[in-house]
Amino acid sequence: MHRHDSIDYSALTRSIKGWAHELGFADIGISGVTLGEAETRLLHWLESGYHGDMDYMAAHGTRRARPDELLPGTLSVISARLPYWPADARDANEILADPSLAYLSRYALGRDYHKVLRDRLQKLASRIEAACLEIGLGPLQYRVFTDSAPVMEVALAAQTGLGWRGKHTLLLNREAGSYFFLGEIYIGLPLEAEDSASAHCGTCTACLDACPTQAFVAPYVLDARRCISYLTIEHRGSIPVELRPLMGNRIYGCDDCQLVCPWNREAPRAALPDFSPRHGLDAATLVELFSWDEETFLKRMEGSAIRRIGHERWLRNIAVALGNALNSIQRNGLISMQRNAHGSPETIAALESRKQHPSALVREHVEWALARHQDAA
Repeated sequence: MHRHDSIDYSALTRSIKGWAHELGFADIGISGVTLGEAETRLLHWLESGYHGDMDYMAAHGTRRARPDELLPGTLSVISARLPYWPADARDANEILADPSLAYLSRYALGRDYHKVLRDRLQKLASRIEAACLEIGLGPLQYRVFTDSAPVMEVALAAQTGLGWRGKHTLLLNREAGSYFFLGEIYIGLPLEAEDSASAHCGTCTACLDACPTQAFVAPYVLDARRCISYLTIEHRGSIPVELRPLMGNRIYGCDDCQLVCPWNREAPRAALPDFSPRHGLDAATLVELFSWDEETFLKRMEGSAIRRIGHERWLRNIAVALGNALNSIQRNGLISMQRNAHGSPETIAALESRKQHPSALVREHVEWALARHQDAA
């Protein structure tokens, strides 16, 4: 799309922000398409093997850091921020402290965020396109992204003033902490890029110290192979034995690095009902969730981001948590012995029921969990 000198792009940007707020976004920012420093960090991260078996990260190569290669003609990137932490969910620390309960990352308790963000981003893009046609800019070239393509969303958002990259690698905002989703619109408009925000982590290392598996190699560097979110969601195979005891009752994702972040103390909760917990997932017991057969899992998880890991990995993750229910649980760097108040017979019976599961992956983790209980007896 060619630039029209008569177009007031500042006014257009103000209008875009207004439309974004009407659609429920907390804020948006505009950036250019140059990510030189971020590309260098990405290549070093990939060369170090920190992406684990997320082969798609390496397959896309530098396209992730070059928006114009992903969508030729891209001149600007619109980054949008949408809070997700459910206001009506049970306290996260209470769940983590009870080894009989299942902890799922708070972002996944409600409706699949891909659908929620994509719908709103598409509406915003359509609104922009209509406005462009009205002022004679012709058909708009754009593409909407919601964690569904090789996009360096944190690096892009950090260039817009929406926040800064925290030591835990997530975007941080002074008013909103890190409890929000990011979505992008690659667009063929020469919108005015905004200034990046300054960093405000200082000497704080709370997020690094809190990681149960010590997955942070250094500030701003995460070894995904040790990250509980990676292990429970992205990793398809056997979970490394040495990491299993450190996972506690976390069966889908992990929020520890965010829970201890000072910037999240006053972070706003989600205004959208889409992110409210479904099926009591904010306080469900491990035994209950382990009893779901595949049909039940698929039905209950319909419309949820959790559904994509499948029933096999669902059982794998819960088996590990059940194995930890009577054993040491690491929390904020400390080890404590906790006994399941609901009694081990129920836990053991649940594990015994899956000993002959068709999946070798499930059987392996069940056997490990049962062995943990025998050791603790």
